[in-house]
Amino acid sequence: MQRLREHGGRVDFATYMAWVLHDADHGAYGSGHLQIGPAGDFTTSTSLGPCFIDGLLPQILQALDCLAVAHSGPLSVVEWGPGEGHGAAQLAAALLEARPSLRERLELVLVEPNPGLARRQAERLAAARLPWRHASTETLQRAPVVGLHLANEVLDALPVRRLCRRDAVLRWLDVALCGCGNDLSLAWAEGKPLTTAELDALRSLGSDPLSPAYGEGWTTEWNAAAGDWLTNAAGCLVSGWLWLIDYALEARRYFSPRRASGTLMTYYRQQAGSDPFARPGQSDLTAHLCLELIIRQARAAGYEPLGQVRQGEGLLALGLAGRLAALSAPDGPDLAERLRRREAMLRLVDPAGLGDFRWILLGLRAPAMEPAMFAAPQP
Repeated sequence: MQRLREHGGRVDFATYMAWVLHDADHGAYGSGHLQIGPAGDFTTSTSLGPCFIDGLLPQILQALDCLAVAHSGPLSVVEWGPGEGHGAAQLAAALLEARPSLRERLELVLVEPNPGLARRQAERLAAARLPWRHASTETLQRAPVVGLHLANEVLDALPVRRLCRRDAVLRWLDVALCGCGNDLSLAWAEGKPLTTAELDALRSLGSDPLSPAYGEGWTTEWNAAAGDWLTNAAGCLVSGWLWLIDYALEARRYFSPRRASGTLMTYYRQQAGSDPFARPGQSDLTAHLCLELIIRQARAAGYEPLGQVRQGEGLLALGLAGRLAALSAPDGPDLAERLRRREAMLRLVDPAGLGDFRWILLGLRAPAMEPAMFAAPQP
């Protein structure tokens, strides 16, 4: 409330979202308040155990092997927004075991702007035997790397703008203080109308929210920050790939007249919600990606889009069915561990949950490679 008062009692939604997520003192991520995992505020693929990294490993190794042939120097796996560090710790161990021949060339780099999470990542990686380091975007831009960049559930936490249709006009939505004295609350406020250029950008994705099909109050999000993020990430990579993993929808679904409330969601203690003004600084805020918009932004940043696939299909293409069958081997883990791993694997491919994540692979001056993640899953 105080921050908003200092800015005249009103800001655009993207500014508000950046504050409540990333402020170093009060933001849900920046302060380290949010806890990620089954016992925390929300669950990610990496927090379910090693099954997810095990599933990604064949594709990661294929990429590193291609780069090892094409380049003679160091190779880096860069994880953007590593969360609690679960995946980073698992990846450090898996890479060392799978490619001991690359130990002298390989490093793990974590890009984490939030001090609270960075501390927990360092604790989890304290015993890692693979060289690793934290680095800022600016540091990597000064010394870009050859390698594979991973961004798992990163872009959905970037600040988005919100827009709404009122009286046949599309307007940006602001966040405003309401009330007086100690009785203050947060509320939506109508902002400026979209410019002609902004309307054209929206229409170029195949939707026209000013048409009669769209009702009064129709609301959606626009992730302009993703374009800047992709440009910055491209400046950190000499040669290799960027692998995006996130909830995403095709434009026809994202901007559908029937999706009248947009995709903005909150998460707090494993409960999903839709009110971004409830528990500011304590809840996670996310918005889905629009596939066509991300691809357009990636091309503008210099990447070559190589394809996209749903997570469930990608994991099957990378051998999940075989790992699931191996749980029944006589020399496998005990029953409790088998059941735990089986449950985790099934959650990762659940089409109503994590299995619906989109994997988007982008190349930047990369050597030729036919990504295994896009291969047809074997029956």
